[in-house]
Amino acid sequence: MLRLTWVQPEDLIGHELRQAALDGREPSAIAARWRAAGGREAPLRAGASPEPASRYLRTLAEDLLDELADLPSRLADREPTDLAKIKASCPSWPAPAPAAPAPPRYEAAWLGRAVGCLLGKPVEKLPLEAIRQLAGSTGNWPLTTYFTAHGVPPDLLAAHPWNRRSAATSLAENIDGMPEDDDLNYPLLNLLLLQRHGKTFTTTDVARLWLDELPPGRTFTAERIAHRNLLLGLEPPHTARHRNPFREWIGALIRADVHGWTNPGDPSAAAEQAHRDATLTHTANGVYAAMFTAAVIARAATATGPHDIHACLRTGLTVIPPSSRLAQAIRHAVRLSRSHEDFDTVVDELHAAYSPAHHWVHAIPNTALIAAALTHANGDFTGSICRAVSGGWDTDSNGATAGSIAALLAGTPSALPDRWTAPLKNRLATSVADLNGTGFDSLARLTHELAHSPDHHPAPPPAPEVP
Repeated sequence: MLRLTWVQPEDLIGHELRQAALDGREPSAIAARWRAAGGREAPLRAGASPEPASRYLRTLAEDLLDELADLPSRLADREPTDLAKIKASCPSWPAPAPAAPAPPRYEAAWLGRAVGCLLGKPVEKLPLEAIRQLAGSTGNWPLTTYFTAHGVPPDLLAAHPWNRRSAATSLAENIDGMPEDDDLNYPLLNLLLLQRHGKTFTTTDVARLWLDELPPGRTFTAERIAHRNLLLGLEPPHTARHRNPFREWIGALIRADVHGWTNPGDPSAAAEQAHRDATLTHTANGVYAAMFTAAVIARAATATGPHDIHACLRTGLTVIPPSSRLAQAIRHAVRLSRSHEDFDTVVDELHAAYSPAHHWVHAIPNTALIAAALTHANGDFTGSICRAVSGGWDTDSNGATAGSIAALLAGTPSALPDRWTAPLKNRLATSVADLNGTGFDSLARLTHELAHSPDHHPAPPPAPEVP
């Protein structure tokens, strides 16, 4: 039987029970009913359990998902999703500003995002200790370059194999251009979004674009749920809430870069753009993670050097509710990074604080780790991506976002060490539209055009299909 990841009710219910506990609902009675009926916990690291549930358990899971969604949350007032309420809760929300004439940093940003993603790909889904052992066994700890299988003891590889989908294209010995990854697909989709609809796009425009251009098999977690919900006839923002236990995971964050890149010097506009994108799939802290990232990037696009990272992170905090769990986690991560010289100690404390309650793809611990890595490295490119990946959790996504931000601060592609960028060969693989094989220099020119073309006229929508 075909077991699809991230969509089967019997696999979603365990994640929803955990999410309910995190966002201030009381799920214990519903959890007891699920377990009494023989229901299992959510799959730990993958998206589908190995065996199908009975028809009874599947129907029960659907009913319980709906019951959980109706439970009141004690955090609802301090963690709104509505933009007006978010802005009202942010006393230091930045004033809108015209797009600044940013230096031509976009090629560096695209390269930085790709390099950080590529660094994290082989160890995605692996536990923290496995990452440390694999890198250490080849003399690459603390991380300073791409992972390699050369020199890794066979028993260690047997115990902790590389990510199955990524090992063939992301170890140092076999990198040949940038392989496809959702962390690069979504920025490409957002370039198409801005080409077709301009910066005033709506969440419905995002939905239509996804239906036209995004293969469902290239989506995961909240994005796959939203895709399914669209095909069921649901409309945004209900697509983010209906039977979607992943609505506070990292998916919206990895879509945020283009919103920051195309609003240099205007974190307010970047955050609002990210909000319209994120609310197709996410709520509350999942949305805040995207807004925070977009605002940090908008500020970084006009920064004067890596040392400005601290001001950039402070700017990001101005666009999310200060009492939210995400804001608290980011502040905690920054404090830890300033208090400990050894980054492994920072990571250990973050894992002790967030791993017990959060899935490894949840936005809160991952955003905190990104902030910690950037702070501890003082915005240095290599230091930032290596710290972000070495901290575990969603390694490729964290490396990508840290790389995008730190590369913007570095300023030019030539400022990025050649050992990182040369293997990419100025070539990006993707299944998005006709962009497969596009060079990072071409993507940079398009991004610059979209950022600095106030009179840009959206392209007409594609013609409807003829029955």
